[in-house]
Amino acid sequence: MICDLAETYQIYDYKQLPPTKVAVFCYGLRNDSRIKMKLAGLKINITTMLLAQAVDALNTLLWTKTKDGQKNRNRPKSIFSLLTQEVKEDKKVQGFNSSEEFEKALKEFERR
Repeated sequence: MICDLAETYQIYDYKQLPPTKVAVFCYGLRNDSRIKMKLAGLKINITTMLLAQAVDALNTLLWTKTKDGQKNRNRPKSIFSLLTQEVKEDKKVQGFNSSEEFEKALKEFERR
């Protein structure tokens, strides 16, 4: 909300204003402002969603005219799905209490 107020109204310290005035400013923010998108549970704005869906439809239409499309294989990936899906990170993180532990683990990793 702080960034939205600063970007839209150049309000950098909203705490100096009365809460009702801040509420009015927040209500007047664009629908694609960060806070309104967060409240609506959106990751991307509506324009980007519609453009991605249009590109997906065009890609699918073109794909159906190819040999792969006629045999129902190698379907193009959906840009809309890539933009809206949850990012899953399966990375294992390892911490160290000292530089010696780190150096030891690094040497073991390099030996592999």
